[in-house]
Amino acid sequence: MSYQLYYWTGLQGRGEFVRLCLEDAGAEYADVAQIEGDDAIMPFLNGDREGAMPFAPPFLKSGRLVIAQVANILQYLGPRHGLVPEGESKRLHAHQLELTITDFVAEVHDTHHPVSNELYYEDQRDEAKKRAKDFREHRIPKFLGYFEKSIERGGGRFPLREHSYVDLSLFQIMAGLEYAFPKALAKQKVPLLRDLAKRVADRPNIAAYLASERRVPFNTNGIFRHYPELDD
Repeated sequence: MSYQLYYWTGLQGRGEFVRLCLEDAGAEYADVAQIEGDDAIMPFLNGDREGAMPFAPPFLKSGRLVIAQVANILQYLGPRHGLVPEGESKRLHAHQLELTITDFVAEVHDTHHPVSNELYYEDQRDEAKKRAKDFREHRIPKFLGYFEKSIERGGGRFPLREHSYVDLSLFQIMAGLEYAFPKALAKQKVPLLRDLAKRVADRPNIAAYLASERRVPFNTNGIFRHYPELDD
């Protein structure tokens, strides 16, 4: 099955969580905006295409289906590509973990845009410093501690006792923090998370993707942004 992924050009952003799933699965997909430009996204956001109307990218087109929201997309892709265990309880657990990752990603974003998305970072720098300090001291340890405990409860290697799309998202969280908050991340005692991230990076399809031009570099336009003053 071939998919069409829609996300803004030049950014990893939330679209990267979907890309990692598709790449690990070896699925055939087109990253549409990277080919046609961001204008390809707008007819869907304006409600001019058939299917459910997404609020924002990323969204995935699969046949006639239009599926938006990262956790929702991964919940759709996981069973189709062997990236979630069988059984309702395990799939609900995977979705729960992914929704928690979604919460964390929103908090990452708000470190550099704590006042308004309509303002530039430079227009809210003082507020961002205060928000980032709380994020470093309280929110990173709280979230990473939760994910570390989830891996421990899953047997020490995976939160769900076998490889799943949740592992791919946790890898992206760790990679993003390494870029945006390297000093804060270095202080975290999360050996199981670090081991999981390394094992994900070493998976053949993921390793090939990370070494390819398809992997957009982290930059200061995405969710994970490195401003040294926010990691001080």
